[in-house]
Amino acid sequence: MGNEEKSHIAVVNLERRSYPRFSVDLPVEYSFQDSSINHPARIGNISEGGLLVYFPEKIDIGKKLKMRLFFSLGPTLNSIEMLTEVVWNDIHLEDDWKDYRSGVKFIDISEENLNKLKNFLKSLSD
Repeated sequence: MGNEEKSHIAVVNLERRSYPRFSVDLPVEYSFQDSSINHPARIGNISEGGLLVYFPEKIDIGKKLKMRLFFSLGPTLNSIEMLTEVVWNDIHLEDDWKDYRSGVKFIDISEENLNKLKNFLKSLSD
């Protein structure tokens, strides 16, 4: 009986994510939903459901952002556009930190862009 409990606890704590994440260092542009001004940021990891983003400014949870991610797949430079929502922010403890680490989830991405993303993620896992 003790083994069953340990297995259950391990499964619960193992992984809450819906999609595997891949560590990357990629450029991204973002703009607020009501703005056309693009700002640069960096991606720290990526999945089919969202991104870990290093923003140059603090962005509140719940804020919706238009984003364009840039990556190469083979010899081709690709970009993917999507609408995202900030779902978490790291605590910003140090005054000299230059970036604000946040998680964003995809809330609107075209089927074409989703397929590009899936192909890119597949190339990362190969």
